[in-house]
Amino acid sequence: VIWQVLLWQLPSAKKLTSIMKKIILLFTLLSAIFLFSFSEKSNIEVVKYPWLEKIFAIKNDTTYVYNFWATWCMPCVAELPAFEKINKTYQSKKVKVVLVSLDYVKKLNDVLIPFVKKRKIQSKVVLLNEPDGNTFIDKIDSNWSGALPATLIINNNTSFRFFDEKEFNFDSIDSIIKISFQKK
Repeated sequence: VIWQVLLWQLPSAKKLTSIMKKIILLFTLLSAIFLFSFSEKSNIEVVKYPWLEKIFAIKNDTTYVYNFWATWCMPCVAELPAFEKINKTYQSKKVKVVLVSLDYVKKLNDVLIPFVKKRKIQSKVVLLNEPDGNTFIDKIDSNWSGALPATLIINNNTSFRFFDEKEFNFDSIDSIIKISFQKK
């Protein structure tokens, strides 16, 4: 009698198949959600101007190359390979490349992150969250009109500071970096 009750309570093969299909579907959906959310993560930090001001003032023997750019700026996009080559060429030396994006913060996930991933950008990328350029442009350089691309190269150990708003190639950036190491 007990055996018959136990058999009666077990679901039929048809029900077991239906339950297994639901479990597999649920597992597949959860896996897809996990993988999608993991793949959308990036190392792009959203920063305000005080963050830049703080790193501009770092006192060490490293040359910092800050490139101000945006995904919608064609000359900016054209010069990115030169900055990537600088990053790779100087990776074991005291040179740090920081690509400061001026894209809109609301475009981070659907424009900037995919752009960086598609182009396999290895340099540090930050997104400057300052909607009003008048709050930071003159602080970066009083001669900056606000045009992009713009590049700031600093070595506080040698008191070197260079700024220009134009498109650069590898050789021109490389020669400025070499000058930045020379003591004044």
